[in-house]
Amino acid sequence: MSWVNKHKLLAIKVIKYNDQLCLSIDDLWDVLHLTFNTALYHQVNINILHEVANKPPSSWTPFSKEEFRSTIANYNNSSTPGLDKLSWSHLKVILKDDVCLSIIINIANACIDLGFWPPHFKRSMMAIISKSNKISYDFPKLFRLIVLLNTMGKLIEKVIVRDSNS
Repeated sequence: MSWVNKHKLLAIKVIKYNDQLCLSIDDLWDVLHLTFNTALYHQVNINILHEVANKPPSSWTPFSKEEFRSTIANYNNSSTPGLDKLSWSHLKVILKDDVCLSIIINIANACIDLGFWPPHFKRSMMAIISKSNKISYDFPKLFRLIVLLNTMGKLIEKVIVRDSNS
């Protein structure tokens, strides 16, 4: 991957799960899925949705240029871009232009007004990387996941969270 610094590859034997070796890509996928998607089979108390329905609807104030510019100023330029290949440093340059910023604000306001989150904001890419300084790497828990999301969608989410917390 172009965004990862080159380093010596780890000496990895075969990954084991429940004392079984993962000898095929399908086996490895199943093991990593079971290891890292542990919430998949957890029970959810659906009654909590009844509490949400009883809350009065709130009005939403349209986003401002200052909200976007102050939100993005807090993010590290060296963060890895998502599937859109748009880095925080590129987005910071784009947001300096008032016309571009106004278009992005219109998109964010439309998402709120329509109650619609575009599918490309939901797509992600997952990278599996090894945890450092381990003697052996033959168990799935010795790796960690990095989920890379669409940067524009992340920015809008961060502005929404910041706005709702203030």
